[in-house]
Amino acid sequence: MDTNIQNYIRRTAEMDWAPLAELGVDTKDIFVKALRRNADGRPPTILLKFEAGASYPYHNHPAGEELFVMEGSCIIEGATLRAGDYLYTPPNFRHSVRTDTGCVLLFMVPEEVEILG
Repeated sequence: MDTNIQNYIRRTAEMDWAPLAELGVDTKDIFVKALRRNADGRPPTILLKFEAGASYPYHNHPAGEELFVMEGSCIIEGATLRAGDYLYTPPNFRHSVRTDTGCVLLFMVPEEVEILG
């Protein structure tokens, strides 16, 4: 195991936002910073930035998710979450995400989401 703590720190202020790209999904105005990657390269811990008016389609979380609102607000299943709010969704919880104001969210997603019709 690498015991150099410097190799595990992500200085997010120094990272660029990259457009979120998912095959077959409209991710216009959504940006990502990958904080950690699994051995297969998939990032289970990410920051997402939604510009005002952006949305992510209805989807399933096979292994659940954890979400923390760092800035702004978002709407998930009719509930408005604001800066400082935390949401845990259990495995197979389905929802969409949208924001009127814009937001920055910290996500921990153990498995890839499934986009639903």
